[in-house]
Amino acid sequence: MRNSIKRRFDDERGDVPGWVLITLMTAGLVIVIWGLAGPALSGVFDQAINRVLGV
Repeated sequence: MRNSIKRRFDDERGDVPGWVLITLMTAGLVIVIWGLAGPALSGVFDQAINRVLGV
């Protein structure tokens, strides 16, 4: 029993599949949000630059 508890704490591999899933889901969310908000943000940026340049 004592060895099984020690082995559990000594295992340094971590939860690699979990971290891979979190990374892929985060990348997917960024791509979706960028796709939806990209044109609006581009328009806001262009409008701000035009105001600064006085166009």
